[in-house]
Amino acid sequence: MDLKNKDNLNNPEIFQRSRFKEKSSGHIWFLIITILFSLTVFVFFRSDERNIPFFSAKQEKTVAFERNNNLEGAENSNKNDNYAKGGTGKDIFFEGKMPNSQFQPVRKENSGDLVLPNAHASLILDADSGTILHYNNGKERRQIASLTKLMTAVLVMEKIANLDEEVVIGEEVYIEGTKVGCPRSGYCIGQRLQVGEKISVRSLLMAMLMNSANDAATALGKHISGSIENFSKLMNERAKELGFNDSHFCTPSGLEIDGRESECYSTAYDIARIAAHSMKYDVIWDIMRLSPQTIYSIDGKLAHDIMNTDQVLDQIPNCLGGKTGFTPLAGSSLLMGASDSTGKHKIVAVLLDDPYRWQDIKTMIDWTFDSCEWK
Repeated sequence: MDLKNKDNLNNPEIFQRSRFKEKSSGHIWFLIITILFSLTVFVFFRSDERNIPFFSAKQEKTVAFERNNNLEGAENSNKNDNYAKGGTGKDIFFEGKMPNSQFQPVRKENSGDLVLPNAHASLILDADSGTILHYNNGKERRQIASLTKLMTAVLVMEKIANLDEEVVIGEEVYIEGTKVGCPRSGYCIGQRLQVGEKISVRSLLMAMLMNSANDAATALGKHISGSIENFSKLMNERAKELGFNDSHFCTPSGLEIDGRESECYSTAYDIARIAAHSMKYDVIWDIMRLSPQTIYSIDGKLAHDIMNTDQVLDQIPNCLGGKTGFTPLAGSSLLMGASDSTGKHKIVAVLLDDPYRWQDIKTMIDWTFDSCEWK
């Protein structure tokens, strides 16, 4: 020890300052390490803010990476969606708020990727496990038109115990677009609903899901909540409860509100999960598989013929049912449920804004059961 240090040791004041500096230095290093660790944890979890996987089945095919499915903070576009930018059909990842399943889908070796160049957004979801089997722009918010009616159907099942309950028809008969008796906007070939007519919830549910009737959807929404506005609020509250945070509904029918179109949106991913959730209600999917039907007013005096807008029901093996959607802003959209040959494994396929939706939906379903197996 040199004399200078020896003198410092003999001076209590200098010695205490020296010890304080050493102690302070230790605290500073501890604080720096703590901050760096906190930043690392923050970045780790922040990168999963939109449920984009850190790794995929392309890297680790046997691993199920489960998530808590909190979509708060999702952006309004896919510009930050790393999965959308770099993902391929080989990427299978898992979301956490779907029902648990004892089976998990796995891509078969040497199976090719699914490419759908005509669809603005497309997604295939395993209904039981919540696994995404195909993904393209799946979390981009956009208008979904009458696919909205699936959310309306879910609320009908949740809020109305007796589907034979009576509904009194009001001014919704004047709504635009597809209506009971009018299979296309401006093309009316059958008996329309009448103001004051009494008809069952079940009949309106059939008209809404099969014929995509906007008047039927609106009548159901008003019957439950008293007004379109109140029912839309109920839809959005329920969507949040179920974790569908990239959706905002404006009407029970899916028609956009003039001047507020940007407020009416969902995503391929959200509507696929809504469809998977709706599978707990057999009546919804039983109705969507029906061939043309006739529904009647409560007194039996008025008969309404309704069609099914699904053009490929009899062309898809093990088809569970489907829902069409179209507005000029949303484009032609389609959602379809199907199962494998055993009937044990169900998937939901969604196409948004695809002019070739009928061919592409068949391609999606064929590709899924050719390229995936459940273990």
